[in-house]
Amino acid sequence: MAGHTENSVVIAAPLQLVWDLTNDVDGWTDLFTEYAAAEVMERRGNTIRFRLTLHPDEEGRVWSWVSERTLNPDDHTVHAHRLEKGPFAYMQIFWRYEEVPEGTRMTWIQDFSMKPQAPVDDAGMTKRLNTNSPVQMDAIRRRIEERAQAQAAAGAQGK
Repeated sequence: MAGHTENSVVIAAPLQLVWDLTNDVDGWTDLFTEYAAAEVMERRGNTIRFRLTLHPDEEGRVWSWVSERTLNPDDHTVHAHRLEKGPFAYMQIFWRYEEVPEGTRMTWIQDFSMKPQAPVDDAGMTKRLNTNSPVQMDAIRRRIEERAQAQAAAGAQGK
């Protein structure tokens, strides 16, 4: 059995701003609350290879892995996968961005399977991701909306 999650958030900001900020891996520690470090290792065209490091968990363990993401700016989608899988047999991630009347809808779809020796099974990881993804998406929403409001205010002062 495999795991699957789908979570969305609407961000009151223009699609291009949401796209630019959420695809700036170097800036992820300013968007996500869970990342202690985000290190870009290589860029090849629209593909980015990077290492993410989480803040220590409640037992003091630090989790880190290498992922790769390919941006498709023409249709505002991103395909990503873990290269260093850790407890996952595989982890595929798809991000989709859509203009909506309220701003931009950002959707994350995660398809994965846990290794037999992982500390949680597919159902447990599904629950964990469905709990954490909305928390991270809300943090991202708040931070991007603050940036969009600041840009709008600066633009209004310049007129």
